[in-house]
Amino acid sequence: MNKNELVDKLLDYFVNEDKRLLKYERPTDYSEKRSFLRGIINMRPPLGIDEKILKMEDRLLQLELEDKFVTDVKDISCVEDSIALWLGDITTLKIGAIVNAANEYLLGCFIPNHSCIDNAIHTCAGIRLRLYCNEIMQGKTEKTGKAEITSAFNLPSDYVIHTVGPIVYGKLTDKQKKELAECYISCLNLAKKNDIRTIAFPSISTGVFHFPKDEASKIAINTVRDYLKKEPKAFDKIVFNVFTKEDMNYYEDILKN
Repeated sequence: MNKNELVDKLLDYFVNEDKRLLKYERPTDYSEKRSFLRGIINMRPPLGIDEKILKMEDRLLQLELEDKFVTDVKDISCVEDSIALWLGDITTLKIGAIVNAANEYLLGCFIPNHSCIDNAIHTCAGIRLRLYCNEIMQGKTEKTGKAEITSAFNLPSDYVIHTVGPIVYGKLTDKQKKELAECYISCLNLAKKNDIRTIAFPSISTGVFHFPKDEASKIAINTVRDYLKKEPKAFDKIVFNVFTKEDMNYYEDILKN
């Protein structure tokens, strides 16, 4: 089946699974159908599902990945010892592990087609990721600053490390700064424990969690630098992944100094 056929089959399944979806007019344009399907899967709780449907979604996601430009971490140059800076889509990075800035439930973002990294990673990894995270969490919540590791499923990376950053309401506190630093340390420790030699970090907590970007980038770089001083041979490459030129500027200014 091609992508259009796969999307139609998947929509048939999910609309039949949740009859409430029948009230929505089903799009006919492919891009609109794909967006509709994404939104449905984003909202779907981690319920049991037919393995045939999971394989169908796997196939769709693999075909979509073939259409994307995948960047190999080997092609990203370091700006200083073991540290690299890369502007791009973290879901297209072939690397040992990518870090997901997750919420405390670790089940992904349930807002349809939301632009956060949590939504993007779960969308491109597929339903299997939410199901696996649900097995890990069993209804529990993750503490701020801690991390869990999973397979990356349909992503080009080998693993996803999920960490919960601090949420900033009002004035930034010293506690929140320490919690953000702990996110990076937890992820690095988990990667090292699993013999992962390359890892990519997004700008944790700077999106919907409202951590100031300038301070977050300082904490990220300084924490990783301090870690590498203690563990100089632990990693081949640690990538700071940014999605906008504005974020790139923050990291570049700090790395230059």
